Amino acid sequence: MSAPIIRPLSQMRGQIRRWKGHGETIGLVPTMGALHEGHLSLVRAARERCDRVVVTLFVNPRQFNNPEDFARYPRTELADAELLGPLAVDALFVPDAAEVYPPDHATTIRVSGVTEPLEGTHRPGHFDGVATVVTLLFNMTQPDAAFFGEKDWQQLQLVRRLVADLQLPLDIVPCPCVRAEDGLALSSRNQRLSPQARSRAAALPQALFAATRRIEAGEPVADVLRAAHADLAAAGFDPVEYLELRDATTLGDPVAGRPARLLVAAMLDGIRLIDNTAVTLRT
Repeated sequence: MSAPIIRPLSQMRGQIRRWKGHGETIGLVPTMGALHEGHLSLVRAARERCDRVVVTLFVNPRQFNNPEDFARYPRTELADAELLGPLAVDALFVPDAAEVYPPDHATTIRVSGVTEPLEGTHRPGHFDGVATVVTLLFNMTQPDAAFFGEKDWQQLQLVRRLVADLQLPLDIVPCPCVRAEDGLALSSRNQRLSPQARSRAAALPQALFAATRRIEAGEPVADVLRAAHADLAAAGFDPVEYLELRDATTLGDPVAGRPARLLVAAMLDGIRLIDNTAVTLRT
C-alpha cells in the first residue's frame, strides 16, 4: 500500500489542524523525491519520535543554478509513494509549484554567514532558494520536528540558523549520513552515474576518510588536503570544486578544541557529488 498523497495546500492544512486538535505531534521530512534509503532513515527517525509523519515532495526550482539540472532531476512520485507505504507515513505532501510560488510571490529568505563559503561560492543563490522553500514548507505543515540528513552538512547548518534566528517553534533533528557498502553517500544524483562512474565514485569517500585519519593523527592539514585532491583527480573527478576543513557549526576557519568538518564537492562525468566527515582536531 502506498503512502496517501495530498496535493492541495488547503487539504494539507485541514489535516494538520485535525491532528493538532487531537494533541498529536507532527514530524516533517522535506525531500525533492527520488527517494532512497537515506530518506527512509529520516522517515524512520520521525516515526519513532512523532505521532504523525509528513513527507514533502517538491523539486524546488529556486535552488537550482542550472535549468538543465532542474529538468534532469529524477521525478519518481509513484515509486516514492510505494516506498513510503510500509513505513506508515501519514501523508506525502506534493504541492503544486503555483501554490508554493504564486505568480506574485516576491519574498526571498536569505541566511548569511553559514551560507557564504563552499556551496555558497560555487552555487550563488542556491541557499536563498533552500531557505525560502524550507520556510514555506514549515509554514504549510506546522511540524513539531523536522528531520535532515547530515550528508548535506552546510544545508543542515543553514536550517538550524534559520530556525534559531526566526524563533520558529520546532526542533531540527540531524540524522546520520547513510552510505552504500563501498562508502559512497546515498544521493538521488547517484542514479545518473554510469556503471563505470559509479564504480569510480567510491574514491570520494575513500579520500575523505583517509584525509580525516591523517588530520586527526596530527599531519599538516595543507599537505593532507593536497594529497587528497590529487587522489580525487587521479580517480577522474574534474573539477574538485572544494575540499576544505571548516568549523562544524559556523563553517568558518577550524579551531582546535571545537568540532570540525571536512567537506568536499567534485564532479564525476558531469555529475556533482558532495560529502563530508567529522574531524576531531588536536588541541
